[in-house]
Amino acid sequence: MKTNRSSEQPADALTLLILEVFRLNGTLIASGDRLVADLGLTSARWQVLGAIALSEAAEPVARLARSMGLHRQGVQRIVNELKAEGIVALDDNPHHRRARLVRLTKKGEALYREADRRQKPWAKDLAKGLDAKAIVAAHRLLQSLRERIEQTFDE
Repeated sequence: MKTNRSSEQPADALTLLILEVFRLNGTLIASGDRLVADLGLTSARWQVLGAIALSEAAEPVARLARSMGLHRQGVQRIVNELKAEGIVALDDNPHHRRARLVRLTKKGEALYREADRRQKPWAKDLAKGLDAKAIVAAHRLLQSLRERIEQTFDE
């Protein structure tokens, strides 16, 4: 498929962008796996840790999954693994008996801090030579596309 044709229609250009996002996602997952492998993490586990760490308060698995755009079952499986390893704990939820609240343990907090410490220089190195305004524009475009797709699910 040719990729740099100026006569492309917006839908064609969008399809090429989507395909590139899929390839980028695979590359990001592989890079993340390598970055935190010796910590006993995968990109998926790291992503769940991040959602928990960045939440303002302890959240149930379903809400964490929604915030990441993932299926509840997959996040629940990872939370169960992390709980078995003492990385997260499940607390009673005063609003729902069965939907327990997930929080990081001290071990989980330390693990997340170490993963975050590694990510910062990786991202700084990756950003070298890239235009900050272009990065912001790309973020806005991808966010807008995600929101449009989410709206189609709500209809």
